[in-house]
Amino acid sequence: MKYIFVTVVSLTLLSCHKPKQEAADNNAPDSITNVVFALDGTELPQSVYSEKQQARLDSNLAVAQQNFDSGATEINCIWLGRRQAYMSKYNEAIKTFTEGIGQYPNSYRLYRHRGHRYLSTRKLDMAIADFLKAAELMPKDTLEIEPDGIPNKINQPLSSTQFNVWYHLALAYYLKGDYELAAEAYQKCMETSVNDDLLVATSDWLYMTLIRMGKEEAATALLADITDELKIIENDSYLKRLLMYKGELAPEEVLDVEGRADYDLAIATQGYGVANYYLTQGDSVKAKEIFSVVLDGKHWSAFGYIAAEADMMRLK
Repeated sequence: MKYIFVTVVSLTLLSCHKPKQEAADNNAPDSITNVVFALDGTELPQSVYSEKQQARLDSNLAVAQQNFDSGATEINCIWLGRRQAYMSKYNEAIKTFTEGIGQYPNSYRLYRHRGHRYLSTRKLDMAIADFLKAAELMPKDTLEIEPDGIPNKINQPLSSTQFNVWYHLALAYYLKGDYELAAEAYQKCMETSVNDDLLVATSDWLYMTLIRMGKEEAATALLADITDELKIIENDSYLKRLLMYKGELAPEEVLDVEGRADYDLAIATQGYGVANYYLTQGDSVKAKEIFSVVLDGKHWSAFGYIAAEADMMRLK
């Protein structure tokens, strides 16, 4: 498989939304709201950033807007939408991507990014439609490296457009409880998981999917190549979850994220894994207790948080 670099950035009931969600979607473009609702229809809190974070986000968005205003290219549209999304302006980002698709109807990249923000706003069926369209349009024999909007510690992007399409498509199916289709998409994603970070991310969600399908032997086989010697740059939380499933870390160790600067993201990601562990052990009481801890956090755009919403709805 070839690699190419581009300048693009890096329960059936769950498919339905409450009337107030629909009302938010139907606002006129000049009065668009960035209110987001959880899967059960409750309004999620507005994101709050530190003064330093806000200044950086505002600066990045201003640059993206200026570039877009000087030329509404596919790339500039993607950057503008991504910068809006990093400020939790998800509905604005969706509008930007939608307008971009109107101008560039064959842009698999725009479909990929809009699908991601449909996930953030819990519009699962719309996300699935976008990712399927992206998968149809995107190159199949190359991996198109997707630059990060928020660089990692080595300032080197690790994922491709192809990886992100399959990864997020699989997640949308997982959130809906359609594990057969989720497993198929995660297997496609595994073909694009070309480094240790991507391997642990895909293995983790595929493991949980297979366990829920009752395929314990296949799930266990995924853990064979998972060791604490993997070179992880971004996805340490996923590695910890897998080592817990493997029996090499205790759930309490994985759940211990107190004092971390990224507490809300860590509790969403690692907390969901621990809750899932107890759920697969048949301890739904403990699982619900930890799902509640996750949902008490502030990082509601994290995939672990959205998955906790979905599982709590099923448990209720």
